[in-house]
Order: sequence, then structure tokens, then C-alpha cells
Amino acid sequence: MKRVLVLLLPLLMLPGLVLAADPGIPAVTLTTNPDGSADYSVTLQILGLMTLLTFLPAILMMMTSFARIIIVFAILRQALGLQQTPSNQILVGLSLFLTLFIMSPVLDKVNEQAVQPYLNEEMTSVDALVAASKPFRGFMLAQTRETDLNLFMNISRTEAVETPDDIPFTVLVPSFVTSELKTAFQIGFMLFIPFLVIDLVVASVLMAMGMMMLSPVIISLPFKIMLFVLVDGWAMVIGTLAGSFVV
Repeated sequence: MKRVLVLLLPLLMLPGLVLAADPGIPAVTLTTNPDGSADYSVTLQILGLMTLLTFLPAILMMMTSFARIIIVFAILRQALGLQQTPSNQILVGLSLFLTLFIMSPVLDKVNEQAVQPYLNEEMTSVDALVAASKPFRGFMLAQTRETDLNLFMNISRTEAVETPDDIPFTVLVPSFVTSELKTAFQIGFMLFIPFLVIDLVVASVLMAMGMMMLSPVIISLPFKIMLFVLVDGWAMVIGTLAGSFVV
């Protein structure tokens, strides 16, 4: 037994020797730059990046074109009288790819002005984050109504700013979302009108024929689908949505 312990002793001491020889990556390192700013270690930067990834769904819905697109698609499905067709997965997938298509100029600017300089070590992580926010700020300002901006500036008691770039994100983001909701419902209202007319005509014809027990939805649904297909509705809706954004 003693011989076995003697043979195993060097193996038990091996991990400690390895750790002593290689201290590993320091968890917290703060480097002060000549201009007074500070850089954190790669470990902390990765931790901050992983934390920001948890806000990715909120950024996708609140700072891009996704909200307007998915709301319009949902209203369109309701106007057609279809409950689960197309399914939610299809609508969300189509909205995601359409959002990527619309936001591609903004993402290209972020990659050019922030991501690539940061990867090439030409700017710090803080400077890269500030540079990445500028294209998104320009996109949101282009879609936001002045009345919505004034509303949230008054609510937050924010002082008047000299330039739009001085508007804080805490005011810009809710203003942008409010404007997107208003625009989405306006587009949805315009989509609802022709299908509502079909429902009224079918209901009037059925009442005139004395078929009050027959649901007008069953009769009007094929006519609404036929109208939507004949006018190439999906292309018109997607084209209108893509053209409604100022990039």
C-alpha cells in the first residue's frame, strides 16, 4: 500500500506544478491609456459581450424594422380571416430576413466603422460601442416623428438639445417604437379596407337571400384569398414595407 502511495504522489502533485508554472489569463486587468481612458482585460470584455447578447432580442425588436414588419403581417393575416396560416414561425422567419435586408446598409456601416477597427485593434471596446451606436441612431431618427420625440423629452424632462445626435437613447428608443407602432397600424388599416368591403358585400348578399344562418366568413374567405393572389399581394405588401423605411 505504501509503495502505491509513493508511486501516485508525483501524479497528485503534477496539476499543482502545472498551475504554478502557468498562471493563466488574469481575470481582471485594467490598463490606463495615455489619454486617460482605460482598457479592460479580454476576460472582462468577453463577459461584457456575453451580457450584451442577452439584450439581443430587445435590440432586434426595439431598434430595427422588425416591429413594423411583424405587426403588419399579423394584421394582414387577420384581415384575410386566416387564424394560423401562414403560421407564426413563417411570419417571424420572413420578418427576420426582411429586417436583415432592410437593415443591411446600417449593419455595413457598423461593420465598417466599429467592428473592423476594433478587430484590427485600432480603437478600444468603448469607442467601438459608441461608433456602432451612431448608424442605429441615424436609422431610428429617420423613422421617428418629431411629435413622439417631443412627447418623451417632455415626460423625461430632458432639456432641449442643439443637434439630434445629442438626444439620449433613453428618449430615442421609446420614441422610435411609438412611431413604428403608429406607422404599422396605419399600413394595417389600409390593408384592412378592401377585405372589409368584401365582407360587407358578402354579408349583404346573404341577408338579401335569407341565408342569415350561414356565416359570411366562410363565403368571403375564398374571394379574399383570390383577390390577394390576383393582385400579387405578398409582393405588394413586402415592397411597400421595404419602401416605407428611410435608410
